Amino acid sequence: MLKVAHSPDADDAYMFYGIATGAVKMPMPFVEFLSDIETLNRLALEELLDVSAVSTHALAYICDMYYVMSVGASMGEGYGPIVVTAREGSEIKYVAVPGRYTTAALLTKLALPHVKTVEIPFDKIIDAVRAGIVDAGVLIHEGQITYQRLGLKKVIDLGEWWKEETGLPTPLGLDVVRKALGLQTAEAVAEALSQSIKYADENRVEALRYAQKFSRGLTLEETARFVDMYVNAYTRDMGRRGREAIEELLTRAHKAGHTPACHPEYT
Repeated sequence: MLKVAHSPDADDAYMFYGIATGAVKMPMPFVEFLSDIETLNRLALEELLDVSAVSTHALAYICDMYYVMSVGASMGEGYGPIVVTAREGSEIKYVAVPGRYTTAALLTKLALPHVKTVEIPFDKIIDAVRAGIVDAGVLIHEGQITYQRLGLKKVIDLGEWWKEETGLPTPLGLDVVRKALGLQTAEAVAEALSQSIKYADENRVEALRYAQKFSRGLTLEETARFVDMYVNAYTRDMGRRGREAIEELLTRAHKAGHTPACHPEYT
């Protein structure tokens, strides 16, 4: 029985729509587990998941245990997690990040090396920023779309910073398969996810309505906007450029002393 995990977010829900509805079959029976990305990162570190969404940052610690699927990646072309503040003109020392192993945390350390990061659950970061507990916070998921209506101001878009630094897309999240299952099974899982995304594309309205259930308050139009941000050409096939982005991030992280060395293997 495969243990298949992903986050309960609109983009992942859209990607798994074909599998969730039974329209696309996995290569073997499976159980589905949904949790926030930092929990999935930590479970993958212990090799407790067979198939999972993980942060690219976390990949540095699980390279020897998991293949990276060429399908299912979350990458932004010139956009990504956004650092926001409620303060005007004050120095930023403490920045809330949504977990130690998230790519948002790693990008913050690379882009803003002078700040101290504080781990806070992703869905509590806005509250912490507005309450003045931290000077700023890194927003992932729908917060990237809704922060302005809450009176918060952008400090830096980490995806914009990454694009200016490297010219590459921001490699935020990946889908991985446990190497112990064998390459043939990993390739079959990747094909099933590819077909699931294709099914969602072919049944877009229904897939977006399904994804909206996981969007934490977004309208259908906003859900579509968010899904289109992170279910894009790189999701359907990351290709050479997507792999370059992953490897550039991991190389920079290792050189900066943030992660061990990692040489990913792909399906």
